[in-house]
Amino acid sequence: MSYQKRTAALASVAALAGSAVFMAAPAARADVVDVNYKCQTPIGVKTAVSPIDIKGVKSGSGYKLTMSWQKGVSSSPVELGKGAMSPSATIKLGGADSGTVAVSGPANQAAIPANTPIKINDLTGTYTPKATGKVTFTAAVLTIKALGTTTTCTPTNSPGPSLTLDVTAAGGSSGSSGSTGTTGSTGSGTGTDSSGTLPKTGPDDSVIALGTLGGTVLLAGAAGTLWLTRRNQTARARR
Repeated sequence: MSYQKRTAALASVAALAGSAVFMAAPAARADVVDVNYKCQTPIGVKTAVSPIDIKGVKSGSGYKLTMSWQKGVSSSPVELGKGAMSPSATIKLGGADSGTVAVSGPANQAAIPANTPIKINDLTGTYTPKATGKVTFTAAVLTIKALGTTTTCTPTNSPGPSLTLDVTAAGGSSGSSGSTGTTGSTGSGTGTDSSGTLPKTGPDDSVIALGTLGGTVLLAGAAGTLWLTRRNQTARARR
């Protein structure tokens, strides 16, 4: 094989190994999910549909979750002045973990006219993994407190998860089954160890192995190129 062909072949192998490292990197999955709410209000039952988005961002040994409503839910027969409405909600965990995560947010920053869908501000909370594996985060009960009354909105359409994360139990132990989901998301995600770095789960171990393979191939390619170059130089000198 000629010098040029050997060099091209080594470069191709190294490039493929590098690509495999990036393709194997795990990622969080986030979806905007329509949630059909049935709200028990002081004046009767109301229904509303709102797309829900949940994001998770690594924060210390857990995740900061952010739950967002893209449409308003319920309404009030009277105007709600600034700061009169306080929302909160729960996020249901599934998969490797179980339970719920509480999220909350600020009161309304502007007056809400009467008989107008109430826009919920982003709600945030913290999730600390109790188990290792894939955990799903699904919108659960929404609670609205205003003017001394409480409105409870419950999903009726069994919505799917808005977020899925690969996590590691705090402390690195496998933990019992149980999932979480509040404030933060990522989405993209995994748990962390005490140093604040992402803990290594099965997929991450594969990434490290592939990264090592890629580095080895690159070094081998560089060494082969150097050897071939010196060999050609020696041959020219003998001529």
